Amino acid sequence: MAVRLAIDHLPELWPARLRGARVGAVLHPASVSSQLVHSSLVLERASDLLRLSALFGPQHGYLGQTQDNMIEWRSYEHPRLGIPVRSLYGEHREPTLEMLGGLDVLLIDLQDIGARYYTFIWTMFLCMKACEQSGIEVVVLDRPNPINGVATEHDVFDPAFRSFVGLHPLPIRHGLTIGELARKFQAEALPGCKLEVLPMRSWERAMWFDQTGLPWVMPSPNMPTLDTAIVYPGMCLLEGTNISEGRGTTRPFEIFGAPFIDAEGFCRALNSSGLSGVFFRENYFQPTFHKFAGEICAGAQMHVTDRETFRPF
Repeated sequence: MAVRLAIDHLPELWPARLRGARVGAVLHPASVSSQLVHSSLVLERASDLLRLSALFGPQHGYLGQTQDNMIEWRSYEHPRLGIPVRSLYGEHREPTLEMLGGLDVLLIDLQDIGARYYTFIWTMFLCMKACEQSGIEVVVLDRPNPINGVATEHDVFDPAFRSFVGLHPLPIRHGLTIGELARKFQAEALPGCKLEVLPMRSWERAMWFDQTGLPWVMPSPNMPTLDTAIVYPGMCLLEGTNISEGRGTTRPFEIFGAPFIDAEGFCRALNSSGLSGVFFRENYFQPTFHKFAGEICAGAQMHVTDRETFRPF
């Protein structure tokens, strides 16, 4: 049976006490129903339940328009609805009191990919923090963890190293849905946040995204497929090195390398290292942007041969 998202049965789930509430919605391109209707349209059409009053977008933009990494964007007015589209990846990472002014509820419907340093969960954390301080209720619409809810990897980080890729202790591969993360944040860090999580139906912890019956929509420009999400918890670490993680190619995080690497010897060493469920194939690429843009890089493409035993970290 296909998973039904919270946005798919919003009329059944919307709390009666919030009927007619003025709602701000934190969305991105993957905020869609199982029929690929964007959540903003679902909310707009649900005028008997709520009043859509503002939109908010995380890193890469409400529209997913900023392709490269760590590119900020500015707030603007929605051209058709005439309501503000607030940037939470620009001058501010956390909604200000002004941004939240006139709202009763902040609704969050974001597709996470299951890794601590994927920033959408921290946008949610900061939204919950701001709403705790302002007395606004938070409603989170739950979505699957694409790389399943069973496997976890790595210990939690030292709180002394908090940043926008880790504001609260979590394993790198956390194994939680975004709704479960919201409850965890409330229980452990934000007890005064008024939180409602609207559930999915038919999701099981062992499911990978391609077992949910849901269409894959890129949650960010460099997360084109489930294959990308599977390797991301480990390969994202290359962002902090002088090796290209494949940004500027059609297979980011699956291919990696640099102009100074001996691809043949590199792959031989990787394939001899005893890593389970993966094969490294010699590969050459020329990024169109980001590290080594326009230069020929030598390296590898990762081919996950058994995702149940593969551990990206």
